[in-house]
Amino acid sequence: ASSADWLNISMPHMAYEGDDVTISCSGENNDAIKKLVYYKNGYQIATYLRALSYTILNARTSDGGSYSCKADRKIFWFIKSTEETRSVWLTVQELFPKPTLTFSTSSPIEGTSVTLSCDTRLPSDRSWISLRYDFNRDYSTLGWKKWSSKFEISAIRKEDSGYYWCEAKAFGDNISKRSSKSYISVQRISVSRVSMETSPPGGQAVKGEKLILVCSVAEGTGDIMFYWYKEDTKESLGAKREHSQRAELQIPVIEESHAGSYYCTTDNSYGPIQSKAVNITVRSNPLLTISAPGVMVFIGEVVELRCEDLRASPPILYQFYHEDIIRGSISAPSGGGTSLNFSAAASHSGNYSCEADNGWGPKRSEVVTLTVPG
Repeated sequence: ASSADWLNISMPHMAYEGDDVTISCSGENNDAIKKLVYYKNGYQIATYLRALSYTILNARTSDGGSYSCKADRKIFWFIKSTEETRSVWLTVQELFPKPTLTFSTSSPIEGTSVTLSCDTRLPSDRSWISLRYDFNRDYSTLGWKKWSSKFEISAIRKEDSGYYWCEAKAFGDNISKRSSKSYISVQRISVSRVSMETSPPGGQAVKGEKLILVCSVAEGTGDIMFYWYKEDTKESLGAKREHSQRAELQIPVIEESHAGSYYCTTDNSYGPIQSKAVNITVRSNPLLTISAPGVMVFIGEVVELRCEDLRASPPILYQFYHEDIIRGSISAPSGGGTSLNFSAAASHSGNYSCEADNGWGPKRSEVVTLTVPG
């Protein structure tokens, strides 16, 4: 405290932003004070008709300066005296400096993670204060963190390019400081090495069943447009936008007219890239026929079971079934059909079917019934 002969001023010499600073001026006899005036840098800031303290609420650095008081006191009936304190200098220090926003990378590849750091510091004697950090891009808020000065964008997109800034706040919004703006330029990788596959694999479609055309890229980020075409007609079969390097188009029911070559193209704003064509072969289920010398098949007569898959590429493995029990396996290296012959017995009555498999999955024929009278 600094004092004159009769009037004293009591106040701290230093405070931080956000502090409440109380300045007290008092005399040897406060009851004698009829008027008390507080000054900052020589300018009047408050006047009281008795001895009262003056408080600076939520101090700012601009509140720093030279403070003093003057008091009018009554000596006798109509005799007054003006007393004045010495000046005391107050310094209000910033609680924390303007934050600096940094990035783990300022030119990230689309789809990767980016960490934003809003860096500032509190003085050691104010380390208990909780700071809130707000993160912003251009004119929108990304989010906020309390205690943590880091914010992660887990999968950044090309559209996230822009100016970023952060704010550090204390005591609610009473103290708020904003960083400078910094630019993030998100790099998009153009699509490359486009390929098309089918399910079932190898372009082996089965009439009446579904076929899935799978288009994929080895590289490429962001939203990718996928297009499917039939080569002979250049007809567009469909299009999809996916935030993925893979997309599927389903043909729910395959017909013989679907046979032919197909390809796909992809584009993520750098121009379309086309895959190689994939040839689709439409297979029907194998056909099983029973051949016998007469209308009736009697014990001892020769029965021929013939199985044929006209659309399967060789080599083909044929298997013949009697009530789901394998009766024989025959390979056709050059394709075409094959036959299984046997001499009829009463035990041969029942349901027969065959199966053809050329390495792209077995296909079963419809059931044919054979009756051998006992």
